[in-house]
Amino acid sequence: MTNPAHAGRMLFLNIPVADLERSKAFFAKLGFGFNPKFTDETAACMLVGEQAFVMLLSREKFAEFAKLPMADPSTHTLALYCFSVSSRDEVDAVSAAALAAGGSEADGPEDYGFMYSRSFFDPDGHGWQVMWMDPAAEEQGPEAFAASTQDGGNPA
Repeated sequence: MTNPAHAGRMLFLNIPVADLERSKAFFAKLGFGFNPKFTDETAACMLVGEQAFVMLLSREKFAEFAKLPMADPSTHTLALYCFSVSSRDEVDAVSAAALAAGGSEADGPEDYGFMYSRSFFDPDGHGWQVMWMDPAAEEQGPEAFAASTQDGGNPA
C-alpha cells in the first residue's frame, strides 16, 4: 500500500449475533481475543488487527445503532467478512477450527497460486473467508506478480 488514506484510522465493523457468549466462544476457538474494555453482556470487541476490530453485538444492541430493519444472515447476505493469516497451512487450520467449533463450510478451497482461501459460515450464518496471500504478490500487486512468475523470473 503506497499511501493510506488516513494513517492511524481504526476500523470497527459491527455485526449482530443471536447469542453473544456462543459467538465469543466460536471466535476464541479460531484464535481471536477480545478487548475487555469494550466488552460487556451486550457487546464484545474482537481484535482482528492492530487497527481493525469486529464488534459482536447482541441483536438488541445492534438494533439501537441500525436505522433500517435487521436482515437474517442465515437467509440473506449482509456482507462477506475476510481476514488474512500468515500461511496456506494456517488457512486450513483456521477453517478446520471453524468447522469444529460449530461453523459450516461455505465452499471449498480457492487456490490462485499467489492467494489461497477457504470460506465458512459462523453459527449466526455470517459468511467469513480466511485467506493467505504471497507477500511478493501483496507488494507487487497480483498482475505484476503473475507476470514476473510467467517470465521465468523469481518474484521480487
